[in-house]
Amino acid sequence: MGHKSFGRNLFDVINVTLLILFALITIVPFIHVISSSFASVAEYNSKTFLLFPTEFSLKAYEYIFTTNALPKSLGITLFITIVGTLICLLFTTLLAYPLSRRRFHFRRTMMFLVVFTMIFHGGMIPEYLVVKALGLLNSYWSLILPRAIIAFYLIIMINFFKNIPEEIEESAKMDGCGDLRVFFQIMIPLSLPAIATLTLFYAVFQWNTYMHAILYINDTGKWPIQVLLRQIVMVSQAGFVEQGSVEGESSIPPETVKMAVITVATVPILLVYPFLQKHFAKGALVGSVKG
Repeated sequence: MGHKSFGRNLFDVINVTLLILFALITIVPFIHVISSSFASVAEYNSKTFLLFPTEFSLKAYEYIFTTNALPKSLGITLFITIVGTLICLLFTTLLAYPLSRRRFHFRRTMMFLVVFTMIFHGGMIPEYLVVKALGLLNSYWSLILPRAIIAFYLIIMINFFKNIPEEIEESAKMDGCGDLRVFFQIMIPLSLPAIATLTLFYAVFQWNTYMHAILYINDTGKWPIQVLLRQIVMVSQAGFVEQGSVEGESSIPPETVKMAVITVATVPILLVYPFLQKHFAKGALVGSVKG
């Protein structure tokens, strides 16, 4: 008994130590990025690796917010993220629910088409031609509708719906509920853990929209945050962070500007996670089947 207890305690110590090391490996780079973005020019130039700055400066943020382009771009990205995530969740759940039920006659055909899109993709040029033919070029919808359903996330939702006993659905229909009412009032509340997970996945996907914005958005005034921030980084790397461009500072290191850009692009989406975390720990099914 004592031998087992010693082995278990040793395992716990090793496990906790490894988890702490992995957490530090993950967190330290974030701390370095955020700290460097707030560091003064003198402190940044004097230290090779910065974790906790002693002299704070907002000059890098003042530089990237010198125009209204960044707040406008943030608003565009928030619109794309919120609206795109809602549309993706609606379409994904509406398609996943019938595909998870055996009574749906075209279930096998639809599943084949879904899996087929995961293996074979038309490519960049055919997709561009489709977006152009639909008149979506230079429109925010070109960043939302072509990715309204992601096949991998759809399969995750299908498997989740399959775990919900059909007896719940049959009981609701005996009480006079139609398919839409069963879906929105019963299936959706029971699927909150899966929906919360997909919400985070889709939100991160929409927030990080970059390549499609480069392809489909020609108007610089409609650029999402990722494209605009890349432009800011390119300008700072090219040496256009002019001396005296920010009051009270003779120069701004391009690396500091890059750190500020990374912080602006990363922190907002990280703030969403605490609101969804509680759903990840919940069980696959909430509720019970009455016998």
